[in-house]
Amino acid sequence: MSRVVVVGAGIIGLMCAYELRRSGLEVTLLDRSEPGTGCSRGNMGWIVPSFARPLPAPGLVRTSLRWMFDRASPLHIKPRVDLDLARWLWHFWRHCNEPDYHAGLRALAPLAAPTMEILDRLYSEGLEFEMHRSGVLFLFLTRASRDEVQRNLESMTPDGDGAPRRLERDEVREMEPRVRLEVAGGIFLPQERHVRPESLVPGLLSQLQTLGVEMRAGVDVTSVRVHDRRATAMVTGTGDVGGDLFLLTAGAWSGRLARSMGVHLPIQGGKGYSITIERPVWQPAHALYLDEARVAWSPFEGHVRIGGTMEFSGLETSLDRRRLDALRVAAGRYLSEWPTGVRETEWAGLRPLAPDGLPVLGRLPAYDNVFVAAGHGTLGVTLAPSTALVMGQLMRTGVSDIDLTAFRPDRFG
Repeated sequence: MSRVVVVGAGIIGLMCAYELRRSGLEVTLLDRSEPGTGCSRGNMGWIVPSFARPLPAPGLVRTSLRWMFDRASPLHIKPRVDLDLARWLWHFWRHCNEPDYHAGLRALAPLAAPTMEILDRLYSEGLEFEMHRSGVLFLFLTRASRDEVQRNLESMTPDGDGAPRRLERDEVREMEPRVRLEVAGGIFLPQERHVRPESLVPGLLSQLQTLGVEMRAGVDVTSVRVHDRRATAMVTGTGDVGGDLFLLTAGAWSGRLARSMGVHLPIQGGKGYSITIERPVWQPAHALYLDEARVAWSPFEGHVRIGGTMEFSGLETSLDRRRLDALRVAAGRYLSEWPTGVRETEWAGLRPLAPDGLPVLGRLPAYDNVFVAAGHGTLGVTLAPSTALVMGQLMRTGVSDIDLTAFRPDRFG
C-alpha cells in the first residue's frame, strides 16, 4: 500500500486526506498547529459554485489603488518593505483584464461544478456537519452594480431553477425586511449553500480517525529529503516523516514551504476578518453578500457571522480594530439593525492567494512524487471537495477527470 504524507490540515488538506484514504492509500497528516484551526475555522463557509471567479478582475486596478492604503476599505496593504509582495501585486494587477478574467471563469467552472454532488455523497457516507440550503442574496446600492454582476453570473450559471434571479428593492425587502431603503436591488442565487466550518472540520477529523489516518499536530516541516527527483521524507523538528507520495496543502504557508524545497510558488496570505454573534436577537433568512462593501453574512444555528475584507500584512493574524469596525459600518449601509447577541467573537485568518486568482493544483516540477493543492483564496470551502477528488485521481493515476492545465504549479516559471 502506498504511503501518502499530507502537509497541512486545513479544509483542503482534510478533504484530500479523506479522499486519498477512501481510495485505499495509507495517509499521514501533518500540521504546524492543530488541524482546522487556521483559515478553516472562522470563515464564512460558503459553497458557491456559481460565484467561482478569480479575484483579479477588470477595473480592479484603479479601485484597489484607491483602497489599498485605507485601513477601513475592503482591501488594505500594510506599508512595509516586501519585494515578494511587490512582485505578487504587480502580477496580480497584470491579470486584472477581460481575457485573463474570462479564462479564469472557464477554468474554475468545471472544478466547482461537482461540489454539491460530492458534499451530498460525503453526508450519505456519515460525515456530520451543519449545512444550509437557503441560497445567497446579493444586495446592491446601485442598479448598475447589480446589472453588471447579473451579467457575470448569467455567463457562469445555466438556465433553470438555479439561475440567478434579478430583484428590485421591494422584492429584496420582502425576503429580508431589515434591508434599508438605500439598497437599490438584489440578486438571489437559490441553489447556493453554506456550511458551519466549525462543524465540517470536526466531522472530517472524526471520519479520518475512524478510517485510520495518522494525524500529527504541532509538526513544522522545514525541508525535504530527495533521491533522484523523488522525495523520500519530509524533514520536521521532530524527525523525518517518510512516504511514497507527498501533498502540500499548507494554505498561506505553502509558498514558504515550497521555497524550502527549492520551488517558486507565489502564494500570499490575504487576511480576512469575521465577527460571530452568539444567540443574536435576529438573523437573516439567507446568506447575504453586501456587494460594494465586499462583506458576507452567514446565518448558522444559534449564531450569525459577518465577514470580509482583504488585508496583506504578512503571515500573521493579529486583529486590526479598524478592519473589524469596517464590517459594522458596512452593515449599517445595507441593513437597519446590527444583530446584537450574548457574545461576539472576533477572528482573522489568512486566505492563500496566487497572483492570477486561481488555485495551484498539480505536481511540483522539480519532483516526481510531490504535489500541491493550495491558493484557493476565498473559494476554499467551495472547491475543497472537487480539489480532493482531482488530486486523488492525479496522485494515483497521473491524470484527472477535470483539465488542470490552468492550475499547474509551473505556470509561474
